Amino acid sequence: MRAVGIVGHKDSGKTTLIQALARGLRDRGHEVATVKHSSHGMDLRGKDTARLGESVGQVAFISPIESVILWKGPKKLEQILSHVNAGIVLIEGFKGETTFPKIVCLKGEVEDNSLFDGLAICAVGPADQVEEADVPLLSRDEVGKIGDLVEEKAFKLPNLNCGGCGYETCYGLALEIVAGRKTIEDCVSLNPATQVKIDGRPLPLNPFTSKIVRNVVVAMLSPLKGFSGGEIEIRIGRGR
Repeated sequence: MRAVGIVGHKDSGKTTLIQALARGLRDRGHEVATVKHSSHGMDLRGKDTARLGESVGQVAFISPIESVILWKGPKKLEQILSHVNAGIVLIEGFKGETTFPKIVCLKGEVEDNSLFDGLAICAVGPADQVEEADVPLLSRDEVGKIGDLVEEKAFKLPNLNCGGCGYETCYGLALEIVAGRKTIEDCVSLNPATQVKIDGRPLPLNPFTSKIVRNVVVAMLSPLKGFSGGEIEIRIGRGR
């Protein structure tokens, strides 16, 4: 899974840009999903779903048209992304997240400067009051060029801050990836020596956990006849 954030202040055109960008990426053959952050709750007042939610912590809604799961309380972005099945995820908002590149939607105001945290791959809109930022400035109509940047530069780090890459936080590595000095392959948690997949999806493991899993498995199997110490593959099905 790869991701790009679309950040900007209120009424800067984030949702409109995401809609156009999603259509363009889908036309190129990508499976696209979106995740939106809001400082306000969902307005479900008076609905059956809301009344059910008052009694339980999770509510699932299934219809012939759509399916929805609602949780009480906020969730971390990584928790939500674990339920998303798409090649590219467009993330609206989440200005404080620092594990993926960003497209900055400008309003032409001084406040726009606060949106640049070193992870921008381009800026969209008027830049009258923006201090010089070393990223391409594109118009809202240049969706094709924005899509090119997404295809080239999208990534998502696991936010484990394990330090295995040599940086104290994922933000440090993300800055280097956006700058072109590192790549996603430098994330040892996404490329661990011990790989675990759940339903076909790699599970990020920090170096400590990766080593524990390896040592436990090897310790269990090494006394068995036929154990050779080579590459090990274990599959655990859904059954009991």
